[in-house]
Amino acid sequence: MDTIDRRILTILQENARTPLKVIAEQVFLSSPAVSARIERLEQAGYITGYQAQISCAAMGYQIKAFINLEVEPSQKPEFYPYIEACPNVMECNCVTGDYSMLIKVAFHTTQELDQFINQLHRFGRTRTQIVFSTSVEHRGIPALLPEEKE
Repeated sequence: MDTIDRRILTILQENARTPLKVIAEQVFLSSPAVSARIERLEQAGYITGYQAQISCAAMGYQIKAFINLEVEPSQKPEFYPYIEACPNVMECNCVTGDYSMLIKVAFHTTQELDQFINQLHRFGRTRTQIVFSTSVEHRGIPALLPEEKE
């Protein structure tokens, strides 16, 4: 991966719908060359997919929360398929500390959140934090090295 690849990744993270022609102009390559680079980045696993960012509030999901869950290692084979099938789970991470899982969820109401937490209790104890506001929304990671920044 070189500087041009990292610039392409930065552009795509800001807007995955940026036309090839615009990307090509910004990295001083032809559109076919940019297309080939993007394909290589996809095949190499640097780009794992493309998605639209949708407003939870606009879709009626007024409650966003983070749930810490203590799951015993022996429960993980049962837990992982369960949590993957839950449509309100936006993200689930295995983490260090007192709790083994950190789960990001969105629900329409606190009652729905409460029902979900009650279902999680079969796997272990929980600790929940409801989000009041978000100062930094989901964003990409820095693709450029410090010396490559414009």
